[in-house]
Amino acid sequence: MNIALWITAGALAAVCLVGSSKMIVAREKLAAVGASGQWVMEFSPHALKAIGAVELLAAAGLILPAVLGIAPVLVPLAATGLVLLFACAAVMRLRRGERVTITGDLVYLVLAAFVAWGRFGPAPFTG
Repeated sequence: MNIALWITAGALAAVCLVGSSKMIVAREKLAAVGASGQWVMEFSPHALKAIGAVELLAAAGLILPAVLGIAPVLVPLAATGLVLLFACAAVMRLRRGERVTITGDLVYLVLAAFVAWGRFGPAPFTG
């Protein structure tokens, strides 16, 4: 179980690191990615930087506390924060009528919930 939690946390951290590019890439370039990137135009550049910063902090929070052994309780807290982030992303996609692209957000939400459940619950971080 611990290995599955590590793999899932690592995959989520990688997704969040890629997603944190919102902090440095102009929103016009992000919108040019295609239909799935048009959502960025509904947010101000400052809001996108904030979302990117949250994703960067989540990526760090999923891995670093457990690896360093410093406050490993931050891992499930970061995962819980990601559950909230992906829930908000799913709501935004529903509001925009993007039912096809919501699948990724829901998968990430379930993976983050798995990490939060595993680290808070039956298999807390043991090293």
